[in-house]
Amino acid sequence: MDNQRFLGSGMKFPPQINKSTGRFALSDGAQSVKESVYLILMTHRGERWLEPMFGAHLLDYAFMDTSPTMLGLMKNDLISVILEQEPRISDVNIDIDPHVRDGCLLIHISYVIAQTNTRDNLVFPFYLNVQPEEADNEQL
Repeated sequence: MDNQRFLGSGMKFPPQINKSTGRFALSDGAQSVKESVYLILMTHRGERWLEPMFGAHLLDYAFMDTSPTMLGLMKNDLISVILEQEPRISDVNIDIDPHVRDGCLLIHISYVIAQTNTRDNLVFPFYLNVQPEEADNEQL
């Protein structure tokens, strides 16, 4: 029996088709947890009308200044949202790189998978107020 079976399995995010079976690809274990955290951050709270409390208010920070105060508020908000919505993890730590590169803040998220006491992490790119086509024009 897989020692991570209790972490569950579900449809892979972003959705993919398994070429050998023709069915939706599944993810399980630690990968399922990582995809869940990513999905929480990518979903704006209220976007899912059947689960209006699911997701984060990350888009509220889209045009913010990157002062230490704002980054601290964002960090605390994200930690709270992740712990509230992903019960399989604990000890969430977020480090936001204050240097904006090409309109993007890098959010480094580390956490512990509670039942295995295994540390994992992901880097989430958060695009601020620069649209991709605007960034291309600035480089010309």
